[in-house]
Amino acid sequence: MPSFRLIDAKLPEFGVPAVRPELDRAVYRKRFAALGKARRAAGLDALVIYADREHAANLSYITGFDPRFEEALLVIAPDATPTLLAGPENLGRAAAAQIEVEARLYPPFGLMGQDRTKTPALEEVLRNAGLRPQHRIGVLGWKYFGPFEAAKPEAWLETPSYIADILRRIAGPDGRVVNANALLMHPVTGLRAVNEVVQIAQFEFGAVACSEALKSLIANIRPGMSEFEAARTMQLGVLPHSCHTMLSSGDRLVGLDSPSSKLLEQGDPVTSAVGYWGGLSSRMGWLAEDANQLPESARDYVERLAGPYFACAAEWYETIGIGVTGGELDALARRHLGTPFFNLVLNPGHLLHIDEWMNTQVYPGSTEPFLSGQMVQCDIIPAAGPPYFGANIEDGIALLDEAGRDQVRAEFPGVWQRVEARRDFMSDVLGIKLKPEVLPLSNLAGAMPPFWLTPNRILARA
Repeated sequence: MPSFRLIDAKLPEFGVPAVRPELDRAVYRKRFAALGKARRAAGLDALVIYADREHAANLSYITGFDPRFEEALLVIAPDATPTLLAGPENLGRAAAAQIEVEARLYPPFGLMGQDRTKTPALEEVLRNAGLRPQHRIGVLGWKYFGPFEAAKPEAWLETPSYIADILRRIAGPDGRVVNANALLMHPVTGLRAVNEVVQIAQFEFGAVACSEALKSLIANIRPGMSEFEAARTMQLGVLPHSCHTMLSSGDRLVGLDSPSSKLLEQGDPVTSAVGYWGGLSSRMGWLAEDANQLPESARDYVERLAGPYFACAAEWYETIGIGVTGGELDALARRHLGTPFFNLVLNPGHLLHIDEWMNTQVYPGSTEPFLSGQMVQCDIIPAAGPPYFGANIEDGIALLDEAGRDQVRAEFPGVWQRVEARRDFMSDVLGIKLKPEVLPLSNLAGAMPPFWLTPNRILARA
């Protein structure tokens, strides 16, 4: 007997926040102090945090500053005010960082063709910032490595070689330059793995914006539109994106592709995703009113793929919680969808932050637990291929213990009201019973319409 069914249910209007919660300087000061404590515990003398437009989350987390068009470098040395190097377009923004810094111009971080004739020697700049011979220097960018990739993964740096080479020259043979991204990015012990309540409230603003964009797309998409025209119905542009906007259809359907001039046709498979800081929403469905408008070979799409996929996602939502291990979620997904037909790709769940995928404790055999304060993405990706293509129900949730939930209720009543409404919808309409600590942040809240020309027909528990 199927564990799913199609129902007619209009997605409620959970509300859209008018004001985005902001983090004050006290939050950043606490983060900086915690990073100093973690640095000392790791036996490091100094830290260097590199950022560029694609990889700014670590720097933004510590300083509230993310470079745009350019690169930036934060140098944290003992007994010195941190030095924040920026290009000419970002220098003013760097000087307004949320922690005390000495903002300095480093022209090579600017775009090519701008004046670089007064560029100081980088080695001199870094020494003046407090880096010394024999220092053990930790470098943070956006990724760390493990024993399956390298014999000495701590020596692998993903930052530009001209910076790494000079850091090694400064440290000298008696010092060391190591990858220190785990201080911020480890899925359990990393500082960014656990969020303050105000950060979760701010991320909810991004999650709502993502999901409202997808809701608008599904409500307004029509055959005869181009993919560009369909994308315009999402009314994008609210916040910095955590990834590029995705939309593809028909014979050019590929999950990561951006929209094109292709005209949408009835019976096309369509996939789309929007990511802002703190959230991503993604759905895949068919530009059809019902199964009769699908290609004949895919008319059992709901029975064969979408329904079993939804049943898996429903159990994922009911299982996730504080103390649950990543291995439990991984095993759950593979129990439902671990066959060649579904062809699961990626990990079925990961941590969300400024970057859409910060890290994950979800992998086979993982004993790493989920913690209060974590933001988690339901990210189960079956790549079945033609004629069924796939299914998607990506959205984010937050985990908060009772004290954290009380704080949200008291300090962010609008966020709490929307969370409660989403939980009621998932329980009463979709049949998905969440644990008390699970806070859905998306205004799609588990809704999965397989036929986008009938958006109020969604999957639910049997």
